[in-house]
Amino acid sequence: MKKGKICSARIPTQIISNEEFHPIPQTAQQNRVERVAADLVERAATRSGITRRAFLNATGGMAAALLAMNTAFGRFFNIAEIELFETAAFAEQQGAPYFIFDVQTHYVSSHYDPSDTEVHRRGAVSKQALVALRKHIREVGLNPKLSGDRGTIDDLSWKNFVKEVFLDSETTIGLISTPPGPYPQEAVVPPNEMVHIRDEINRLAGSQRMLAHGLATPQLGAADLEFMAMQAETLKVDAWKCYTGSCPKGFERGWWMDDEQIAYPMLEQARKLHIKRICVHKGLPLGPVPDYNHPRDLIKAAKDFPDLDFLVYHSGLRGVASIDQVFAKTGEIPWTTEFCRLREQNPGISNIYMELGSTFAQLVTTYPLICAHLLGRIIRAFGVDHVLWGTDSIWYGTPQWQIEAFRRFMIPEELLELQHYQPLTRQVKEQIFGLNAARVFGVDVKTKRQELPNDILGRLRMSYLQEGPEPSQRVYGWVVG
Repeated sequence: MKKGKICSARIPTQIISNEEFHPIPQTAQQNRVERVAADLVERAATRSGITRRAFLNATGGMAAALLAMNTAFGRFFNIAEIELFETAAFAEQQGAPYFIFDVQTHYVSSHYDPSDTEVHRRGAVSKQALVALRKHIREVGLNPKLSGDRGTIDDLSWKNFVKEVFLDSETTIGLISTPPGPYPQEAVVPPNEMVHIRDEINRLAGSQRMLAHGLATPQLGAADLEFMAMQAETLKVDAWKCYTGSCPKGFERGWWMDDEQIAYPMLEQARKLHIKRICVHKGLPLGPVPDYNHPRDLIKAAKDFPDLDFLVYHSGLRGVASIDQVFAKTGEIPWTTEFCRLREQNPGISNIYMELGSTFAQLVTTYPLICAHLLGRIIRAFGVDHVLWGTDSIWYGTPQWQIEAFRRFMIPEELLELQHYQPLTRQVKEQIFGLNAARVFGVDVKTKRQELPNDILGRLRMSYLQEGPEPSQRVYGWVVG
């Protein structure tokens, strides 16, 4: 493990882990992006007569990153060189603001502190480990006052979360999630704290800006059903988060969503409690038996519970290690391609949604061609109205770089023709960015749009942007050398 790298033009140039998988080192093409972007920034800042830091804090920094990625990978991003220098040109290309509903956001509880033994056994995240990891994450070196930053758990606090998500990005609404713990009450962020922060942020804003997950751990049997009832009735959680590849303390294996003995009582309880959104970690093989993270079990579960919505976090992607080699040989995206095929074999299913957290961030910065194929395939298999925006931030720093990357991302014409993919039009991106999630979570988009400029967070962001934003330029996840 070593110091994290983030592109000197505001986009990471190395895989960032959300702490649920082992990241790969920087690729040769990512190194090229880093070098090209640094050169673009240096030349553009000099020509503009401003410091590199001032240039990066303006729109030119993002333009430089996207131009550098086009240089290294081919033209996957709709960006023109004039946008390096003209803020108005950058804004014009952006178009009208999107309604952005991020269904996977994270911060870390200051109380989370399991033993290192438990961490190593489960592959979970400890407070000590997070503090150590933060020491390896630095900014791009533009601010000398921050060069000695030690990296602490405060980086991942909910207060920093508010700045990164709601001030430094265009995110409208976020859903707080959590990695698992030895027991649901001892998760990285326990349900009662997720709900507390949801309520505090909404109270601060004066409108609904956050929703919160509850946790379902069906291996615990009757105790889990009772805990679900408490979360629904007392905490008023908005959805359930499940980890089929993880297991509570005392268990050595995961479970399957279509297991009628273990999972179905939990699904029946979700139905009974009228919280019918089941968000399940699939892909990114977390836990002692990685195969339990394969999404194939959701087909039968979705058929048997057609009134529940199953949100497939990470779109079932197995991971990016060797993905380029696998794809080059087979044309397959591990696990995701197989799951898309299963869905196409079951056209009557309409209650499975594919979520992009970590998956888009990893692929778009490492293998944009595979990213284009993944987006094309999940849209073709599940429908454009069944793909949800998620960023897994704040592991990746502010979500804004992902928002900009997706806003500008294009599936090349040759792929559209050869694979019969759907183009990523403005209308398609509107649905993925937020309209689909708003429908699933019962959010009135028209009303919310009217509220935004007048709620406290909306006014704070407007003032923050007018006074001169100070994005942290940080990522908070795990990187390796």
